[in-house]
Amino acid sequence: MTSILSATELKAELAGSRPPVLLDVRWQLGGPDLRPEYEAGHVPGAVYVDLDRELAGPPGKGGRHPLPEAEAFGAVMRRAGVGTDTPVVVYDGGLGWAAARAWWMLRWTGHPNVRVLDGGLAAWTAAGGELSAEAPAPEEGDFKPQPGAMGLLDADEAAALARSGLLLDARAGERYRGEVEPIDRIGGHIPGAVSAPTTENVGPDGRFLPAAELRARFGALGASAEGEVGVYCGSGVSGAHQVLALSVAGVPAALYAGSWSEWSSDESRPVAVGPDPQ
Repeated sequence: MTSILSATELKAELAGSRPPVLLDVRWQLGGPDLRPEYEAGHVPGAVYVDLDRELAGPPGKGGRHPLPEAEAFGAVMRRAGVGTDTPVVVYDGGLGWAAARAWWMLRWTGHPNVRVLDGGLAAWTAAGGELSAEAPAPEEGDFKPQPGAMGLLDADEAAALARSGLLLDARAGERYRGEVEPIDRIGGHIPGAVSAPTTENVGPDGRFLPAAELRARFGALGASAEGEVGVYCGSGVSGAHQVLALSVAGVPAALYAGSWSEWSSDESRPVAVGPDPQ
């Protein structure tokens, strides 16, 4: 199945016999909480999911957005109405990173039918979609997470993959090169990783580039459906968006969820700087 759908396709599915569960994952790095924006207007029927509190565990040695406990995540999804066989569509109000994190979490824990609204809330309203301020009261779902359905890397595995396969760094180029680091302890990248900013996977309207263009882009970086590919970012959020873009391109990829926030917090791990993978 596809990993994304258009606003027009979502409209049709919501009017059909088996409408998807909708999750609104609006989020902004460093805050503020965007729940008030959700409450002011969301796709009718969408349930708000808080990335910092419900799609991540407490920050610490595992990074700024470590994976939450599987059962805690499952409880959040069940409260939102997610069932084992229920179609799910996730969206956010920005670049699609937060929605991709929810997509990846559901896919990693075994949900077979979850997609991201291409272009997010802006695409929905641009297509004439209505907004609602009414809080939904979904029936409890029965989703039980079974982690392992998507590739997941720890720090050592990411380091090894950077040498044996292809490890893509989804952050901005200046952070990869070590020129600036606004968030984590130090700038730079995992030795051997290749710079591939996730912002280059979408057009000016926030929608993904066509699959053929994404395949060409990732192919030029050395990615293919036959090779071993991994992705990391700052804290496992924009990296999930890169995994989603790779999925659109037909290339499976694993996510290093701890990402640079975990790697750079350990002073014993090597750091490369400059434009070359090294």
